[in-house]
Amino acid sequence: MSITLWDTSGTEVLRALATERRAGAMLASGLALTLVVCVHEKDVAAAEQAAMVAAQAHPCRLLVVVRRQLETADRLDAEVQVGGRLGPIEAVVMRMYGRLTLHPESVVLPLLAPDCPVVTWWHGPPPEEVATDPLGVLADRRITDTSLAADPLAALTARAEDYAPGDTDLAWTRTTPWRSLIASAFDALALPVAGARVEAEAGNPSAALLAGWLSARLGVEVERSDSGGPGVTELAVSLQPGPDGGEGQSIRLSRPDGRLATFARTGQPERQLPLPRRSLGDLLAEELQRLDADEVYAESLAQVTGTSGLSERSPRRSLIWRDPAMQAAAAE
Repeated sequence: MSITLWDTSGTEVLRALATERRAGAMLASGLALTLVVCVHEKDVAAAEQAAMVAAQAHPCRLLVVVRRQLETADRLDAEVQVGGRLGPIEAVVMRMYGRLTLHPESVVLPLLAPDCPVVTWWHGPPPEEVATDPLGVLADRRITDTSLAADPLAALTARAEDYAPGDTDLAWTRTTPWRSLIASAFDALALPVAGARVEAEAGNPSAALLAGWLSARLGVEVERSDSGGPGVTELAVSLQPGPDGGEGQSIRLSRPDGRLATFARTGQPERQLPLPRRSLGDLLAEELQRLDADEVYAESLAQVTGTSGLSERSPRRSLIWRDPAMQAAAAE
C-alpha cells in the first residue's frame, strides 16, 4: 500500500495519507506518537531502517523530511505508505526543493497525528540552533546526535546554550549501559569516592557526557584520557580507604573491542560481560520510551559544559526564522 506523488502539494499528501489509512485501517490504529526525521538524502536508508526498529516498540506516524536543493524551483515529491516497505506504520517520505526547504513545517504540521506527542530527530549534524528550527519548535521531544557534528565537543556546548527541557542526544543514550553497570556496583559499597577516570577515543561526546554524569553524581573531578576506541573503552572509579586504614578499593569496566567488557573490583575475580555497541534503531527506541524532560541528561550536560540552570529553563520554544538569502546579502 503505497502512493508516490511527484511535484505535489501538502493538501494532496494529506489526502493520499487519508486514502491509505482507510485502506489499511487495522495497521493505522493505535499510534503512540509522530516521529519527524530530518535527514540528508545519503542517510535516508539508515534513518528509515532505524525508525522501523524503533516503531516495533513504539507505533508511530513517520514523517521523513529530506531537504534538497535550495537554488531551484519549489517542488514537493512524496511517498505515502501504510504498512508498506517500512513495516506496519504510517509513513510519509517528503523531498523538498527550493524555498520550500526553508518552510518544512508548512507541510509537516497538517500531517501530525492528532492528539499524539511529537518527536523530532535530526539524523546528521545537528542544526546550529535547535531552539529556532521550525521542526524543533513543534516537537515535544528533540533528539540530536552530536557525534555526527564536525566538532562533537563544540556541538555539546551549542546544545547547552540553546537547551530546553525535552532535548536529548544519542551521544547520551550510548552511555546507558555504562551508567547502569557502574551504578549497580555501588549497591554493595559504602566507601566515599576518591576519583574517577574515563578513557575513550579523542573527541568522543559520549565520554564527555559520561564524565559529566560521574562528576555530578559522585562530586569528584573526573579524568579523561584518549584511547584508540571504538567509543568509550574504559571507566574506572577509585574509592577512599575504609575505617580500618587498608588500601582503597577500585572499580574498573573495560571494553577495548566494542563488544565484550571486563568488570573488575578489588578483592573479587574479574567478570566478562556482553557490552556491544548498539545499533541506531535500538538507541532511537530507547529515547522514544520517555516523552518528558531528561533531567539527568541536563545535569550531565551542564556539568561538562560549565552551564547552570538547564532544567529550570522554560520548555516553550519560539520560532525565529532567518532567510539565508537575506543573511548572505547582509554579509556582502
